[in-house]
Amino acid sequence: MTFEDWALKPTGDLVGYSVGAAAAGVRDGKPSRLDVALIVSELPCAAAGVFTTNQVIAAPCIVTRRHLERGPLRAIVVNSGNANACTGEQGERDAIAMAEAAADKIGCDPHEVAVASTGVIGVPLPVERIASAIRSIDLRKDAWDDVARAMMTTDTRPKSVRRDYPLGTLGSPETVHFRGVAKGAGMIHPNMATMWISVDGDTSTNDMVLVLTNGASGFKPVRKPLAMCAAVLGWLCEDLAQQILADGEGVTRVFKVLIRGAASDVEAMLAARTITTSTLVKTAIHGADPNWGRILAAAGRSGAKVDQTRATVRIGDVNVFESGAPRSFDRERIREIFSSPGLRIAVDLGVAKGKGEAWGTDLSEEYVRINADYTT
Repeated sequence: MTFEDWALKPTGDLVGYSVGAAAAGVRDGKPSRLDVALIVSELPCAAAGVFTTNQVIAAPCIVTRRHLERGPLRAIVVNSGNANACTGEQGERDAIAMAEAAADKIGCDPHEVAVASTGVIGVPLPVERIASAIRSIDLRKDAWDDVARAMMTTDTRPKSVRRDYPLGTLGSPETVHFRGVAKGAGMIHPNMATMWISVDGDTSTNDMVLVLTNGASGFKPVRKPLAMCAAVLGWLCEDLAQQILADGEGVTRVFKVLIRGAASDVEAMLAARTITTSTLVKTAIHGADPNWGRILAAAGRSGAKVDQTRATVRIGDVNVFESGAPRSFDRERIREIFSSPGLRIAVDLGVAKGKGEAWGTDLSEEYVRINADYTT
């Protein structure tokens, strides 16, 4: 049984949270779309976060990491249209100003507010317009779709997930409510052990994953229930990651790479990620071209050990390279597999027992068009 099968239908609003969004005209001064959002907890939240490993890191990531180190959070404030990255000391002051505006709105300390931004790099943040929009937000229990929409840049659709799970002890069932929102369509290659996915191989300056829990349900998980909470959280992250991939800039196909037989799990992930980010692999998948040599070559240059005399490559259910030698196959069958949803590519490196997996997308002409015109 999957987590999705096990999940209950939504039984009501997320306990102890209110959310909302407003239009500030962050990018062009024209408040024509939602671009500022606020997530608020009635109670202080235990909170955790992971951040981009890009050495060029955006101001909101710096400020939020600092706030997390101080203790609990009460809120997250988000803007789209401007990344507030590469904006110097003023960028940090502006990120703090966003936190202060949110804190004034809900009545808490600015250090209890996390700040997230997404959009164009290197442009000063219109913080006064954002602060005005924050003040105007109508906080409600049911406005999560508005929050997801306010986070969008080149996304074509909002990304959210909601599940309720029975996690209590036997004979004393308790329900824990989970809600997640995300954004992403381009500059997707999070390198922070949260989502092993890639659209274009570029790690953002603004990558951030935050988890908050306020305990408002009254349920205190221990031992096995606590482990189940962690498993459910992992499943939710995977669900959001799949939504991001499916809405990647110019994406027409999504594929999964499974690596086995690596020297270690770390090397398996290295090989998997190299394959998913290979331009030649991505274009072959876009064209449904059964050029499996590109897959093996990408693994070979990844830095992971490969024994080509024992290596195997499988596309879907077809072995195209096995135990160090090519195998005859029906090229039209491979084209069909490339064109079908849920494409799987399995590579055994023939070295040891390390394993790993990653998700990637094809590379299309539309991706080039979107990014050639991104700031114009």
